[in-house]
Formats: sequence, structure tokens, C-alpha cells
Amino acid sequence: MFNDIGPLELVTLVVLAVLVFGPDKLPKVIQDVTRTIRKIREFSESAKQDIRSELGPEFKDFEFEDLNPKTFIRKQLDNDELGLKEIRNGFDLKKEMAEVTDAVHSTDTSPSASSSPSSSSGASGGRVDMTKKPEDDDRPPFDADAT
Repeated sequence: MFNDIGPLELVTLVVLAVLVFGPDKLPKVIQDVTRTIRKIREFSESAKQDIRSELGPEFKDFEFEDLNPKTFIRKQLDNDELGLKEIRNGFDLKKEMAEVTDAVHSTDTSPSASSSPSSSSGASGGRVDMTKKPEDDDRPPFDADAT
């Protein structure tokens, strides 16, 4: 509840409380505040129990903390029903990037592929050589009406 209050701030609050309420009224004020906090907690717990009983048995594992979007998403991603862990563990980004880089930078320099008739169409082994300039017969016909 007070996670963001430091020790210096806490001491400052205590000194202010002593100055505002006085040392003789301070214990009574503390008791009233703690009693009010306790009643609010009891009220919220009874409201949660009423909501759970109204939802029925299919929502027995329902938690109100799941209504927070971050908690809900974290819980769903940790759930292994979708198989996301296998996908995440089976995917190696560095390996995939290395394969793509090799595919982009590779050139087929084997003599049999350059002399074969299929290489004149611009494809070598299913890959297109982007470094080779297209020949005149590989160009599509020019259509003056299309431009």
C-alpha cells in the first residue's frame, strides 16, 4: 500500500500528524483510521465473496486481480494450453536471420547451373540471382499504351 513512500517521507508524516493532532489525540486518531481501514477491507472481501457466489461454479478460479490487463495477459501467456512456450523456444531469431542473410547474399557459381537452359530464365535452383543483369530476351515487351 505504501510502496512508494520512503523513510524520510514517513518520518515527515509522523511529525506532521503529531503537530496537527497533538500527542494526546494522536492514539485515538490512529485507532479510528485503523478501524476504518479494517471495515473497508471486510466490506470489499464480502463483496468479492458475493460476486463469486453469484457467478457460479464455472468461475470458481476467478480472481479479481485478473481484471488488471497486465496480470491477465501475463497469466494467459504463462498458460501452456496454446503451446506458446514451444513456439518461443523453437524460434531462434539469430539462426533465422543468418539463413535469410545467406539466401540474399548467396550466388550460385557452379558451372553446370550457368550452362543449363533453365539458368537463362533468371532462376538458378529456385532462387533468383539479383546481382545478374537481365538479358534482353528476359525483359517483358514494352507497351507504349500502358504508360
